Amino acid sequence: MANPTDIPASSDVNTSPFTYERLYSLDALRGFDMFWIIGGEEIFHTLAKVTGSPFWKSLSVQFTHPDWNGFHAYDLIFPLFLFLAGVATPYSVGRELEKGATKGQLVWRVVKRAIILILLGLLVNNSLKELKPISEIRFASVLGRIGVAYMFANFIYLFANRKWQFAWFWIFIIGYWIILKFASAPGFAPGDLTMQGNFASYVDRLLLPGRLYLKIHDPEGLFSTIPAISTGLLGILAGSLLKTGHQHKGRKAFILAAAGVIFIVIAQIWNLDFPINKNLWTSSFVMQVGGLSLLLLALFYYIIDVLGYKSWAFYFKVIGMNSILIYISSKFINWNYATAGFFGWLGQLVGGPWDIVVMAICFVMVKWAMLYFLYRKKAFLKI
Repeated sequence: MANPTDIPASSDVNTSPFTYERLYSLDALRGFDMFWIIGGEEIFHTLAKVTGSPFWKSLSVQFTHPDWNGFHAYDLIFPLFLFLAGVATPYSVGRELEKGATKGQLVWRVVKRAIILILLGLLVNNSLKELKPISEIRFASVLGRIGVAYMFANFIYLFANRKWQFAWFWIFIIGYWIILKFASAPGFAPGDLTMQGNFASYVDRLLLPGRLYLKIHDPEGLFSTIPAISTGLLGILAGSLLKTGHQHKGRKAFILAAAGVIFIVIAQIWNLDFPINKNLWTSSFVMQVGGLSLLLLALFYYIIDVLGYKSWAFYFKVIGMNSILIYISSKFINWNYATAGFFGWLGQLVGGPWDIVVMAICFVMVKWAMLYFLYRKKAFLKI
């Protein structure tokens, strides 16, 4: 990823067809999203453990995933990242189109990125310490789903106009709803949405090689990637509005926020028939996380790119500029060892029980320090 250029605060309306700047708010929001993955959630878990407070315990629960149906704040992390990958598309792929790249060249670029993400996902799942038989390898992964969904969403961006992009968003989630509503695994009633009986998990058991994460189900399986494409497409539509829309910047933020509220309302209604479920990436889940993603993007965009308050977001921007790197870093860096090496003395000084809270904070600080060093050196993992 290249070094970003801040958007001038005085530029309220985009009147040029060629826009090469990078959204500061996009990197900041991506960093905010990744903050919870790199250790932010553990701070709340340790606070709940140390204090026993119902308040901290309720927050701690929000940084876990429900067993099946339902929604916690932690369920937003993954789809928000995919949504933001879509938001970046008009600024990256769209920019290359404006500079004269052919669609064929960009298709190959998108495919290569998807392949790299799939391979990195395999690395994160299985490591490279030893060779494993195929039956023990988990092929589905978070990065793999991002790669595949990003790829198909970008194909639609390249070959379909704005109206058809919007149409495909609905085709995927309505089609997915209809299939899961009227189909099921053999021996189960049509529309069965249990882990064993739902049609998506059944397809994955048939088609996915290796092992599934939950033996009979994989939350990043093949079939449930279909509605995930809509999550990426929603990001593309939002990014297109921000990049090429001729509305005042403040109005763009309002449109995003209004759409977010509408999406959340639709999600609650749809939830009555098709439960919000991250494991199946249900259509109601797409609407729920899509609405929350739109609201967060509107908030970050308005504060940072409309009002011009950027300095507070620098901490998150540093994380967002190397998000994939920090996600896979645990495969080649022992962060617990590094944290203990730098701050073990501080944990001993504080003593129990609060030492675990202090060390959780230090754990994130050590990761951020490395990312800041790379940021200063302009060293970014580019995929």
